[in-house]
Amino acid sequence: MMTKNQAKYIQSLSHKKFRDEEGLFIAEGPKTVEELIALPHMKPRLVYGLEGWWLLHTEWQGKPWAQTCDSAELERISFLKTPNQVLGVFEKPDLEIVPGGWQILLDGIQDPGNLGTIIRIADWFGIQQIICSEDCADAFNPKVVQSTMASIGRVEIVYTDLIAYVKSHPHRDFIAATLEGTPIREAKVHPPAALVIGNESRGIRPDLRVLLHHFVTIPRIGSAESLNAAVATGIILSELVG
Repeated sequence: MMTKNQAKYIQSLSHKKFRDEEGLFIAEGPKTVEELIALPHMKPRLVYGLEGWWLLHTEWQGKPWAQTCDSAELERISFLKTPNQVLGVFEKPDLEIVPGGWQILLDGIQDPGNLGTIIRIADWFGIQQIICSEDCADAFNPKVVQSTMASIGRVEIVYTDLIAYVKSHPHRDFIAATLEGTPIREAKVHPPAALVIGNESRGIRPDLRVLLHHFVTIPRIGSAESLNAAVATGIILSELVG
């Protein structure tokens, strides 16, 4: 039986302040929770599942973090409009920037859905690290985690001062996605490199953009003013990463 204090504690994790203080985040739904539990470096703190879900996962029954709940209790702690069988509380991984392979730099991406989709796209293309400016949406926001479909456990997301990072890596090829630039299929890229994606409405901020020297664009055929940041990321990576 779930206590009021337990439910209140889980609900408090909707706030970034408490997620940061506790070093925890919420994941929901069978696919996401099951994949995160299966990753060796991910550490579940609590997993609340319906009895029917636990019957499919006897290998996890008896773990100190395994908790059975009923549908009313799950609804009380869920952040979804329609709760889906299981909710997990996981420890946030302790990460640091390790330059090496392909990276994505995100400058001011503030929509949780966009950020989550970009994380999932990075996972698709085998990019293991995303470096976010400090004003990006929180990668461990429940909406972001949900939209990543477990990719949050396979892609490292680190927050830092992007201007300082670019300045400290003068020999790395930073590729800026802009409306003006070399058509992506004509671009000469020296991998591994870093793709820089700007804010949904403002693009890359001027004081960062001035440090970049390699600009690419997706040729426009129709009349749309711009592309969604996540869509643009996917299109560009499909041309650059191979």
